[in-house]
Amino acid sequence: MGINQQLNTRFVKLIFKLKQSLGQRHRELITAASVAVCVLLLYSIGLLQFLELAGLDQFFCLRPNEPPEQRITIVVIDEADLKEVGSWPISDAKIAELLQKLNVHKPRAIGLDIYRNLPVEPGHQELLNAYKLMPYLIGIELLANVKNLNVSPPLGLNQDQVGFNNVLYDLDGKVRRSLLYWHVNNQVHESFALKLALLYLKSENITPIKAKSNPEYLQLGKAVFTRFEANDGAYVGADARGYQILSNFPKPKCQSSSGELCNFRHVSMRDVLADKVEANLIKDRIILIGSTAPSLQDFIFIPYSSSVMGLAKPVPGIQLQAYFISELISAAVDGRPLLKVWPDLVEYLWVFVWSYLGAVMIWRIRNATRSLLCILVSCFVLTVSAYLAFLFGWWIPLIPSLLCFGISAIWMTSYIAHMQEEWKRSKEFLYHVINTIPDPIFVKNERHQWVVLNEAYCRFIGYPNKLLIEKSDYNFFPKHEADVFREQDDLVFLTQQPQEHEEEFTNVHGQTYKIATKRSLHEDSAGNLFLVGVIRDITQRKVMEEQLKLNAAELLCSNNELKLKEDQLRYLAYHDPLTGLSNRKFFVEQLCESLHWAQHNNLLLGLLFIDLDGFKQVNDTLGHKMGDRLLMTIAEQLSNSLRASDTVSRLGGDEFTVILRAIPNDQIAAKIAAKILTSISKPVVLDGYAIRVSASIGISIYPYNSQDSETLMKQADAAMYRAKHLGKNRYEFA
Repeated sequence: MGINQQLNTRFVKLIFKLKQSLGQRHRELITAASVAVCVLLLYSIGLLQFLELAGLDQFFCLRPNEPPEQRITIVVIDEADLKEVGSWPISDAKIAELLQKLNVHKPRAIGLDIYRNLPVEPGHQELLNAYKLMPYLIGIELLANVKNLNVSPPLGLNQDQVGFNNVLYDLDGKVRRSLLYWHVNNQVHESFALKLALLYLKSENITPIKAKSNPEYLQLGKAVFTRFEANDGAYVGADARGYQILSNFPKPKCQSSSGELCNFRHVSMRDVLADKVEANLIKDRIILIGSTAPSLQDFIFIPYSSSVMGLAKPVPGIQLQAYFISELISAAVDGRPLLKVWPDLVEYLWVFVWSYLGAVMIWRIRNATRSLLCILVSCFVLTVSAYLAFLFGWWIPLIPSLLCFGISAIWMTSYIAHMQEEWKRSKEFLYHVINTIPDPIFVKNERHQWVVLNEAYCRFIGYPNKLLIEKSDYNFFPKHEADVFREQDDLVFLTQQPQEHEEEFTNVHGQTYKIATKRSLHEDSAGNLFLVGVIRDITQRKVMEEQLKLNAAELLCSNNELKLKEDQLRYLAYHDPLTGLSNRKFFVEQLCESLHWAQHNNLLLGLLFIDLDGFKQVNDTLGHKMGDRLLMTIAEQLSNSLRASDTVSRLGGDEFTVILRAIPNDQIAAKIAAKILTSISKPVVLDGYAIRVSASIGISIYPYNSQDSETLMKQADAAMYRAKHLGKNRYEFA
């Protein structure tokens, strides 16, 4: 019983905690979902695109430096070179001389990032001859798009030695994507950076193949280049024509004290022409030739152009190509991660999780200082998580997650403030109301703490109000009483139905009262739940009830004793005290009832009168005690010789009667009589004496001999005396 009650108590507590938890989570989920939907809607229409791209740029700037790039050298054409050659475009003779100087040191590939679609005399033929000697030379062209016209490839170079240098600008004017392939008039064109990277990788036995994971993707060595889609990352409806990838710009360690182009080894055109460049800076490298002169305005903004303080600084177009080439080669050879994004569903889930965390954290903490600290720590953790993911090549939503987290936290903070204000008003109202009631009344919150107590309750328990407020039953009552209070409180919170229960209540002086507590649940306009309990002292009533129960028990005991005595008297009235057989009175009543039953059912009834032969001699010789013992033995023999439906009685002395009910014929009575004679005539051994007696039996049959009891008895008695006169130890019919 105790175990079942304990299990039921634990089950009720579990259900209440589960329901309370679900109620809280229901509120938190609604808040998180509402905020997440609104923020994701802004995210999906592109209103957060600039902020998210700016955050990505800061991650690029914060990225740690990577090992120096030893595979690329840039030959720059700066203002000093332009001043020395005296004109732009530079003559074909100068370009041819530059290429020949570079060719001496056997570079792996040369990229000429200067438009040479028109001859610039003098020296055009010399340039054409240089082209023929350099199959690893790649020139540039500009493919036509919506905004500008095309620029034809360099004269004298075949199509395999030409790559386009079109770049993709985002809405803020920066370049964050690289275009690898473009189809124009059903013809595939490769980018300038891709052609140079493929020339370099060819010496590493790496050639482009279809990716095993997705045949539509390009694979080079260890890298699979995931194709950019229009809505990848923070982009919304971006131009995704051609084969684009998100550029994970490398950040090689600076190799010179000069701030300009410090991430890549660079030499000036005049130093190359003057043979002032070391051979190891050219041999087996990719050599890029391009302009860095501000007057030519070939500058582009990339993520590294960003600056938290100060103006953004663009990079030369030739450096952008160096970034693209370095990214392709590093990914293919070294397995450097490329920039990838999560599927939309995973991004939405990530944003919702942070929205939910913001709501849950504020709801659980409910402390201004700790909440602010947790918000700052969580934002830091989120930013660091996004940054670490970026370092491993994943671009995950940062701004939407921060917004969802912050808005959910602010929303929940304002809701809690509203709840607290409403709760304060509710407590004030309750305090004024319950103080007008003489019965002890308490009000508890969902954490089972007292929040409002009237003066009657404080007097009843014996503690002041200030000591009790925001405490629980376990602080002031014995554990077994507090357990009962908690169980009943949980039941009301669970069922949300009023409950009344009788309990014990021990005050500060150690006095224990019997109380009846009626509990009910109430809710204010802010959704705060509180439990109101009204106590009635039923100690005196319980004492009276116990006294009434005691009196009732005593009366019941007296009644039982009277009934027992009545049963004993009734038994004595209807039974022979010596043999335990029914006596003459019981015999007469049973005979009348049996005759009535036989008449009603049209059945025969037999009546036997039995008188012992030689019993007086036993009494005279062995004494009355021995005679009594003999009568008891014969009574037992008679009972064993009859059916369960038959009745044997002792009329007195040594006379016995037997009523035989429902016999089919008079021969059955004769057989029973013979059986009785045989049983009685057997010797009985008492205290070493073998005593022999016999019996004379008279039989009368209803309805043959008579239909009334008195006549039947007389006829049976007469038949019994006739049996004695005829020699005893026999039976005779009436």
